Amino acid sequence: MGKYRENTLSVVVPVYYGMSCLEELCNRVKAAAEPLFNDIELILVNDASPDNSWDEIKRLCASDKRIKGINLSRNFGQHYAITAGLNEAGGEWIVVMDCDLQDIPEEIPNLYHAAAEGGYDLVMAQRIERQDSWMKRFSSRLFYRVFSFLTDTRQDASVANFGIYHHKVITAILSMRDHIRYFPAMAQWVGFKRHYLPVKHSQCNRKSSYSLTRLMKLAFNSMIAFSDKPLRLVVYLGLFISLSSFLLSVYYFILYLSGRIQVMGFVSIVLSVWLLGGIIIFILGITGIYVGKIFDRVKDRPLFIIADKVNSND
Repeated sequence: MGKYRENTLSVVVPVYYGMSCLEELCNRVKAAAEPLFNDIELILVNDASPDNSWDEIKRLCASDKRIKGINLSRNFGQHYAITAGLNEAGGEWIVVMDCDLQDIPEEIPNLYHAAAEGGYDLVMAQRIERQDSWMKRFSSRLFYRVFSFLTDTRQDASVANFGIYHHKVITAILSMRDHIRYFPAMAQWVGFKRHYLPVKHSQCNRKSSYSLTRLMKLAFNSMIAFSDKPLRLVVYLGLFISLSSFLLSVYYFILYLSGRIQVMGFVSIVLSVWLLGGIIIFILGITGIYVGKIFDRVKDRPLFIIADKVNSND
């Protein structure tokens, strides 16, 4: 990500099952952003979409040099596709949005004005009335509540990727070399002066890229990547079991002295199982914290692999 030019905008769009939406998306983004900026660029990142999204991206790139296409070598996931697009972005301001038109392009001027007038470095869109199924809304709220608890952060289920970010915010996010990427949490972690703006939300015009399995995988990976609290909870569990086993041993010892336990070996077996179980979980929890930290450092695989580019600066 090089030096930006002032009053320019980059719009980064991860694409998956987006063939039918892309032309309308590009037209609406250009209509909304052109009056505000000296120059704009749209960066469409094809995350190995099973439909003909890449062919559509190439067609759009041929019709307008301001549209740039990136084709990943395989499906890496939405947040890795966003990272690939951010690496290409050269605008002073960067908008991140989905390709399915649920994020309404006409909200871009509102996001920009809120940032410019309030002196904010990032303004994140807040979907007050989400146009999703009740199951998706419920699973989203559940995910964010658990995610907030396990990472000791405040997460808002109404906020996703859509927002406008100053170049320095994106530079800070790209400096994070975490191999597990989750853009909203990374945007929160880097700090800067932020604002949340209520926006309209549209119905989805494409097949969702997130199955239940992928949602669970995203949730698990994000929680592991942004906090070691799950491991600390395991340590607390081990301490609780150890304490419980100690109290239980006192109880059984009293029963033994009173002659109420007649089966030889019962006390020793029960106490040893519970006590050793708690100690083992405690030790594994501590070891897991260190192993988890080392594991994050030793892997040095690329975050994504680009197969093709169209209208790229490189």
